[in-house]
Amino acid sequence: MQTQPAKPNMTLLLILALLVIFCPMAIDIYLPAFPTIAEQFAVTEQQVQQTVAIFMLTVGLGQLIAGPLADRFGRKPVAVVGISLYASSALLAYYSPSFEILLIARAFQGFGACATFVVAFAIVRDKYGSERSGQMITYLNGIVCFIPAMAPILGAWLTVQFGWRMNFMFLTAFAILGLIVTLFFFRETRPADSYYQGHILDLRRFTPIIKTPVFLFNSLICMVSMSAILVYVTLAPGWLITHLGGTVADFTFWFTLNAVISIVASFILPTYIKRNSQRALRVGVSVLVFSGILMLALSGIETAFALMLPILIAALGFALSLGSAAGMSLSSFPKQAGTASALLGAMQMSGASILVVLTQYLGLSTPWLIAFHLLLLVPLWLILMSKKAHTLHPAKSTQ
Repeated sequence: MQTQPAKPNMTLLLILALLVIFCPMAIDIYLPAFPTIAEQFAVTEQQVQQTVAIFMLTVGLGQLIAGPLADRFGRKPVAVVGISLYASSALLAYYSPSFEILLIARAFQGFGACATFVVAFAIVRDKYGSERSGQMITYLNGIVCFIPAMAPILGAWLTVQFGWRMNFMFLTAFAILGLIVTLFFFRETRPADSYYQGHILDLRRFTPIIKTPVFLFNSLICMVSMSAILVYVTLAPGWLITHLGGTVADFTFWFTLNAVISIVASFILPTYIKRNSQRALRVGVSVLVFSGILMLALSGIETAFALMLPILIAALGFALSLGSAAGMSLSSFPKQAGTASALLGAMQMSGASILVVLTQYLGLSTPWLIAFHLLLLVPLWLILMSKKAHTLHPAKSTQ
């Protein structure tokens, strides 16, 4: 049974946008509140950063369970449970009496967010088929790019006006709104012939998927690309403000500019991806490798422009690469879209996070570390430019 690509549906697109926003919103909105949280709980800002790390860890690992659940019970039940857990844990964070309780709340919030993330990817594969999945994922990436630009601004205002806890009350209210929309407007998309085998906690079910060359190659591109994004998001603010002596306004300007470029690219480039996914991926990864080389070349110039110019160029590469690679990685699993999406998501989130943590021990400066992660794509780029690309990322999917 072949999956027939669906025509764009505005209601479904809004639901997809809502589902993918949960994760980045929970990361970005309370970043400006870190000093206040550290002061209230008498901990360091580095310790407060652990609330992001534990959230991302549970987002990644939780998908390994949420994906198979979505294949067995359907997309909607998993999304509803995930959003409910997200809301309740955000409320727990709001009332947390200690830093330890805040950490626990964030861990559970990650488990809730993982469900919305994996369900969104599964829905894309269900409704749009393999040929249009890359397009839709790129559109969603464009929507997600609003969050790093807008959420910290909203979070700063909430923190100043009402205190840091109000960030988590906002997340609670946002989740309740998402729950209502999902319950009343989302119709189940799981294919009738979707199947699931084995016990929920049996991780061996992922073995056939990760052994599939098309999945492994394209998901590795997603993972390494995401690691470069994580390095940029976590270290660039400190480099711009602390090391270079910039202001919060400078940081806001550069992050907003990068977000705007990412948004525009993510809404323009899907047409190019649709025409030839392989060519789009080749161009995208080539741009990312070039950005890494440029970052090294400019690393001796300690200015915001020298750091951000390669990042702004890389935004185009991310828009082309992530949509193309993620869509193709799921193309061989129309009946196991939830499970395949879960493994892809785990590699993107947990895999990229572990990669970032390990490379921080190299002691590199922020520009060099960003460049290092971009240049980790070189072996994959060489494969992509060879004849093997036709089997690892066909120009047209056969599904």
